[in-house]
Amino acid sequence: MKVILAQSAGFCFGVKRALETVEREIKKDDGRPIYTYGPIIHNEIVVDDLKARGVNVMDEDCDLDQMDKGTVIIRSHGVSSEVMDRLKDHGFETVDATCPFVLKIHRVVNEYAKKGYHIIITGNREHPEVEGIIGWIPGDDYEVISTKEEAESLSLPLDRKICLVSQTTFNYKKFEELVEIIENKGYSIFCLNTICSATAERQNEAAAVADKVDVMIVIGGKHSSNSQKLYEICKEINPRTYFIQSRDDLDLSVIESIDSVGITAGASTPQKIIQEVQETCQNRALRKC
Repeated sequence: MKVILAQSAGFCFGVKRALETVEREIKKDDGRPIYTYGPIIHNEIVVDDLKARGVNVMDEDCDLDQMDKGTVIIRSHGVSSEVMDRLKDHGFETVDATCPFVLKIHRVVNEYAKKGYHIIITGNREHPEVEGIIGWIPGDDYEVISTKEEAESLSLPLDRKICLVSQTTFNYKKFEELVEIIENKGYSIFCLNTICSATAERQNEAAAVADKVDVMIVIGGKHSSNSQKLYEICKEINPRTYFIQSRDDLDLSVIESIDSVGITAGASTPQKIIQEVQETCQNRALRKC
């Protein structure tokens, strides 16, 4: 049995940067509490490991007056300007680990909203990255879309100027489809493809691997948006695609009596977990020989 690991599987630049930021704060060891505003990344194993080392997750709806003052690390997904101000007003030191690609979206939507553009975000309305982007749009002249039907139902005056951006982990092919639908309506659009290049590369590579193996395995946190999208892309190409969080979730029966298995992983999946899954599949293959 051949085991094919996607080269782009695992941590992206933004996630590495966020975790390196946490490590620097831990090494300071100044006795002050360390928090991350929400999970630093969408991987429960990583979050639990950090908690064991004294880094706690600050719930978004917590009472800041009741929290011990310390350092709050802003996750890679980013937060609204209101959240940043509220933390500082309550005496917390903030360390911003927002992915630079996300910060670029914050600047763009803020600038174009002030110019009178209607902001459209392609993405998941409930995702923290999208919530953070919305928090940088002055006023409420915006909307979030994620489906063909939502794009088709868009109804604005034709002289309305539109600024269109995307959640960085959105499906690139779906983004293109939604942009085309809106453009065909005749609007004047400033369209900025803000899907992270690493995300697009990971999606394309996962699709290519899924197309040439008998079974495809996608590794990621259950709340990871980019991991779920990888699963959706691979599942559409290869019905025998399985989503797992770690080696413990791998049902070995699915790789019985096959010639090849492909593996990819979301941007918040540690290399250690990827290696464990890969080694398990390779060991299974060796026992069959």
